[in-house]
Amino acid sequence: MDVLHNPFRGPGLPQSSGVAAGDVSVDPTEPLALLARCPAAAPTPLHEHPDPAATFGVESLLLKDERTRMGLGSFKALGAAYVIAREAARHADGPDGPADRARMTHALDGAVYACASAGNHGLSVAVGARLFGATAIIYLADSVPEAFADRLRRLDAEVVRPGGDYADAMATAAGDAARNRWTLLSDSSWPGYTDLPRRVMEGYLVMGAEVVDALSEPPTHIFLQAGVGGLAAAMTALFRERWGNAPAIVVVEPDRAPALIESIRAGHPIATTGAASNMGRLDCKEPSHLALSALARGVDHFVTITDDQAAATAEQLATQGFDTTPSGAAGVAALQHADTQRDVLGLTPESRILAFISEGREDA
Repeated sequence: MDVLHNPFRGPGLPQSSGVAAGDVSVDPTEPLALLARCPAAAPTPLHEHPDPAATFGVESLLLKDERTRMGLGSFKALGAAYVIAREAARHADGPDGPADRARMTHALDGAVYACASAGNHGLSVAVGARLFGATAIIYLADSVPEAFADRLRRLDAEVVRPGGDYADAMATAAGDAARNRWTLLSDSSWPGYTDLPRRVMEGYLVMGAEVVDALSEPPTHIFLQAGVGGLAAAMTALFRERWGNAPAIVVVEPDRAPALIESIRAGHPIATTGAASNMGRLDCKEPSHLALSALARGVDHFVTITDDQAAATAEQLATQGFDTTPSGAAGVAALQHADTQRDVLGLTPESRILAFISEGREDA
């Protein structure tokens, strides 16, 4: 495990870093209001691990379980679908109040949303487009299983296989969207493209608001898995706004996709390279600029874990009734495999941990 204490905690990255301008929202009011109009919306559970002292050497481990989120099996249901729903409401709602379901169903007729996806973000785009009359075109890397592509097609999405990895899929999606005047809906951000990713992260705030509402006191540590960094940045921003500096926040990445930790080391966004990871949802070689900026200000430690560590923790969680993927288990894996890094991370037998099971097992 590679552990980096964040040297930019507080002030954030220097102005010379070249990171895109912008900030992450800390106000979940709008996504919560839209969710209140959705029959499938309900808070996800916050479980207590049955034996945290024996397994992890801590007092408690709370698991925010996103496997049932709106029937999509992932926290991503809160992101792109929220952005599309927000646009539908903007078109359909009138001066007399919110539009009825029939008007919302056709609010975005003729609109096209394109994205690159390693998995769950594409599902969220596909569902959002289908609900409100738009078309979804999802660009998938070669590493994404065809069974997942079929799942997208069953949601009426068009699937494009441009060849190559996630970065190739993103480049093709962005180029096609620009040429055809489609809306590119990415969960990552870069200079000149920040507004929609900021809204995607705003949707994720619902998770954090549910956690805060459920707890009488903050945890001592929060472990957050990260790909481009959207989930981790949204949770960090909200928890710092609600709980201040008390919890130690740890961001966890695959050691084959260390985009955030290496960008923090460098003091500016960088692209990394490496073999494909079994943490496919986190296997992102470049950071989201908005996420990186927020994480630089709010995170205490960045760590990487191996594929074997993530897989072992996913198997252990399954024995406790939490079927998930290596990506979904990554935050817990960093806790379980901290070993000699416990002192660095401030972990003791009295530590109270919050982690996220971000998705269900693909075949569950």
